[in-house]
Parts: sequence; structure tokens; C-alpha cells
Amino acid sequence: MSSPLLDVWDAASNSPYQPTVGKGSQFTVGFLLLVTAFLLGGVFGLNRSFINLPILGIPASLAFGFGAVYMICAVGVYV
Repeated sequence: MSSPLLDVWDAASNSPYQPTVGKGSQFTVGFLLLVTAFLLGGVFGLNRSFINLPILGIPASLAFGFGAVYMICAVGVYV
């Protein structure tokens, strides 16, 4: 008698997970995202307006969030 969960487990063992960004390049990607976030955030801070929010503010916050997670993982602190 086979359970559906066991079938899923066996099927998953045939195709291991491959991350989009490998362990060797996490530091570079994280650093570039953080630099981009600080540049976009600086430009947004100099000319804040409602029009610049979706153009500069939102991409800056997303780049900072993802860059921080990549840098944390790159230096060995797992979240």
C-alpha cells in the first residue's frame, strides 16, 4: 500500500532542487542589490514626490530587502 505523500517524496528525489542564484554568487548578487538600493534610495530621498515613488522608492525597497537576505545567506547566517 502506497501513500500519496510517499509518492511525492520519491518523485522529488529524482529531481533535486537547483537554486536560481548559486551559493558562490550570493555575495555578488547581494552586494549589487544593496548598492542599487542605496543609489535609488538616495536619489528618491533627494527628490521625493508621488511620481517618484513607483519609479524609485518601491524598487529601492525591494532591492534592499532581497539584497539583505542574499548578504545574510552569503555570510553564513541562515534565516
